Amino acid sequence: MDTTPNPSKHDAQHAIQVEGLTKRYGEVLAVNGIGFAIRQGSFTALLGGNGAGKTTTIAMLLGLVRPTAGRITILGEDFARHPKALLARMNFQSPYADLPRRLTVRQNLTVYAKLYGVRNAKAEIANLAQELDLNALLDRPLGELSAGQRTRAGLAKAFINRPALVLLDEPTASLDPDTADWVRAFLARYAAEAQATFLIASHNMLEVERLCDGVLMMREGRIVDRGSPKALIAKYGRTNLEDVFLDVARHGARANEIAAP
Repeated sequence: MDTTPNPSKHDAQHAIQVEGLTKRYGEVLAVNGIGFAIRQGSFTALLGGNGAGKTTTIAMLLGLVRPTAGRITILGEDFARHPKALLARMNFQSPYADLPRRLTVRQNLTVYAKLYGVRNAKAEIANLAQELDLNALLDRPLGELSAGQRTRAGLAKAFINRPALVLLDEPTASLDPDTADWVRAFLARYAAEAQATFLIASHNMLEVERLCDGVLMMREGRIVDRGSPKALIAKYGRTNLEDVFLDVARHGARANEIAAP
């Protein structure tokens, strides 16, 4: 992750570059002029308490919400000018954005494969089913699955087009510890094989410590700190990232003073 607050140079080394990104809903300033750059091939976590601006930021990166101001560059291209071409190279998963429950897992994946123009969709679905242990679930309606099984099906959807950029919201929500560890291994393996970039919103601080190269800490619509998990833990004088998260969520701008010796 680049630590430059407002990067102005757009190049192939960065999968995401954001400058002055702002979203206002009437009198509410949900995202307040943020800037960051995420290096290609890296894992970055976007952290913050409820109402910090994480969801709005991700929605703007996906084109679901139009920014009030600012610029988003994805994979070297201006997102406002080339949204369709860029969205074809991206994907997203959230346990809070469920797939159609009447369709089977296979039917859901087939629909999304067609939407993304995936060639040889059957082979791609078979490969993902093997990777995410979905073979026994492929022909079951999504509504019959447990929350953890639906999470795995959602992850399969997120990789159906072999994206270069993946945005994940709570990627291991509802998974037992063993399956969650297995999914993290899949994400790391995919990143290495595809040279993909990940932006993850998570409340699982241990997961962030294990997976992520960089962290963006948000509070009240602003990025109030950034750095690697290890660097932030050392800066705040804590033993783990969860304690850093609590400092930032509770004290915001005063967090740096708390971290100071």
